Amino acid sequence: MSHFSSESSSDLSFSGPQFIFHVNSEQAGCRLDHFLVRAVPETSRSVLTESIRLGLIKVDNLQRKSSYCLKAGECIAGSLFVTPVMDLLPEEIPFDVLFEDSYLLIISKPPGLVVHPGSGNSSGTLVNGLLFHCKAIAGVGGDVVRPGIVHRLDKDTSGIMVVAKEEGTHRKLVEAFKARTIEKQYLALLHGILKKKSGRMVASIGRHPVHRQKMAIREDGRYAATSWQVLQEFSSGLSLVQIQIETGRTHQIRVHMASLGHPVAGDMVYNSGHGKRKFPRQLLHSSHLRFVHPVTGDKLSFSAPLWPDFSLIVDQLTDDLKQDGQERL
Repeated sequence: MSHFSSESSSDLSFSGPQFIFHVNSEQAGCRLDHFLVRAVPETSRSVLTESIRLGLIKVDNLQRKSSYCLKAGECIAGSLFVTPVMDLLPEEIPFDVLFEDSYLLIISKPPGLVVHPGSGNSSGTLVNGLLFHCKAIAGVGGDVVRPGIVHRLDKDTSGIMVVAKEEGTHRKLVEAFKARTIEKQYLALLHGILKKKSGRMVASIGRHPVHRQKMAIREDGRYAATSWQVLQEFSSGLSLVQIQIETGRTHQIRVHMASLGHPVAGDMVYNSGHGKRKFPRQLLHSSHLRFVHPVTGDKLSFSAPLWPDFSLIVDQLTDDLKQDGQERL
């Protein structure tokens, strides 16, 4: 029997349906976001989290974090964030399909392709291409702007992504990412020669306090862990590195590597003057993805070769290294 009570309200500012919930003694100690997941079961966790972040949902008229621990007698009032309506049209946008069944789709995203529409940008994205490839994806996950999307890659990052084709699969994949049971590996070309050829970095990441389009290492940020192993060092002062992320924070690899003094080559945001050579984009590639199929239980493993522009640069650096070695003989 549910102990959640609600009533309508007409004096709250809102962007979606309004509600009021009262916390009883049995619910005391529950996190705010966990409370709302049960109180509003038809709403996705991402919408609830965004509503809390924007201050649309308050506790005793005070804005709280998602992790806030509720107390008996408190009143939770507010409304849900409503994603701006966009008329997303299917578009024939090329991407490599590595695997597909009735439940999910594994693709290799080209560099330069934005994953989902944003403000003033409702076309030319991966989502438009996904809608063209599979109309059933529309609405999966409860987000009309990001249907089927369970994780993202930056615009200029290439490589493997998994997309859900139906609701149950989307929910299970999101849970798997949160539980960190999905293994993600990347290849990156970094500036400099790393002192440690392998290592692990744990540093919380949050929004930059001044430059709001950037992320930064912050004590009050979200836990983030990254491991790396150097694969090749080049005479030009660049290193090809294999990177595995245990978490999936925004710009995680770019922020962590830059903080070590070895930013991703071609990264125009986090590269503070390293190297004079110009690159066509940030040379970061999602190369491997391993996980258990959320429906069949099969162990899946996928790899995607370096995108041609990245591969060409690595080949050129390798040739330069060989030439440099021959000249020293």
